[in-house]
Amino acid sequence: MFSRPADVRRILHIDMDAFYASVEQRDRPELRGRPVAVGGRPESRAVVCAASYEARAFGVRSAIPMSRAVRLCPDLVIVPTDFGKYRAVSQAVFDIFRSVTPLVEPLSLDEAYLDVTENSWGESLGVEVARRIKRAIHDQTGLTGSAGVAPNKFLAKIASGWRKPDGLTVIAPERVEAFLQHLPIDALWGVGPVTARRLRTHGIERLVDVRAAAAATLHAAVGSQASWLTALAWGRDDRRVVPDRVVKSHGAERTYAEDIRELALMRSQLDGLSRICGEWLSRKGLRAGTVTLKVRYDDFSTVTRSLSAPGGVHDTPTITAHAQQLLDRTDAAVRPVRLLGVSVHNLVDPSAAFVAGDGLLPFDEGEPTE
Repeated sequence: MFSRPADVRRILHIDMDAFYASVEQRDRPELRGRPVAVGGRPESRAVVCAASYEARAFGVRSAIPMSRAVRLCPDLVIVPTDFGKYRAVSQAVFDIFRSVTPLVEPLSLDEAYLDVTENSWGESLGVEVARRIKRAIHDQTGLTGSAGVAPNKFLAKIASGWRKPDGLTVIAPERVEAFLQHLPIDALWGVGPVTARRLRTHGIERLVDVRAAAAATLHAAVGSQASWLTALAWGRDDRRVVPDRVVKSHGAERTYAEDIRELALMRSQLDGLSRICGEWLSRKGLRAGTVTLKVRYDDFSTVTRSLSAPGGVHDTPTITAHAQQLLDRTDAAVRPVRLLGVSVHNLVDPSAAFVAGDGLLPFDEGEPTE
């Protein structure tokens, strides 16, 4: 009979369902049941920030150009973003999290890891904590979230995306190996179609196939992530849930399911990423002395470019302008891009010369797993 080790942690990953779009459908009853995309107008070369499940049925998803979304779904309802409203709802959700455990690690406005090994409810089962949190979220916000319960962060994140929307998936310690045996390689966050194709050309169809792969094969497919992928293939992830990290930098990045080749689309993406940085600086009352751009090409090679900002920057237009300038210093115009990121560093509180941590947040809802 399986005996649960005393030190097994109970980790939750909770991911709100189609967050921005769901908030809009909640507040506007006429949008319920209709395909909704949150973002700018198609004529402005905007991209989709979030899509309702009704829109996803037509192939509409975050990060694609809004013009393409309208072609896929002619009846698509486009709603402009309202980040102030989304932040307020996010705050209410995180207040629920923190009432249960202080060990809450935010990943974005709509998702977080929680370590509920010890919790304010005295619940010994992680699944019961997840049920109660999901119920509280629905009762207090009218929204749904999906939860994964597992012994570590990697498995919890995979589990939360298993039965969206409004899902709850538990991977008990005794079920980890059975779960891994059936996990396709492209189920991993960060392993997009291009990487998955490379791995499959070497016979790696499932995550557990990584265990038998040659080190050189893995490195050719995923670069420096090879050792990390091998650890995941065995279900190993020792990362702790780290709450309230002291922030020395802040940024947003997005990995694209399909490589971007159009420079105009890249520039449009930088607008949204820069906005996240600018709004965060504004909320914190900080200025940044450096703006950094991160570009990962289709072959997994990654470059960063930085620009000093004398006197510091804090507004979105300036950060965007710097990011656009840095993009011109890369090969993005001639090479396919699978990831873009914008971050701000050397943070200073003008009123107190306070240097504020490493907080890299996925843009909107991260790489789609729903």
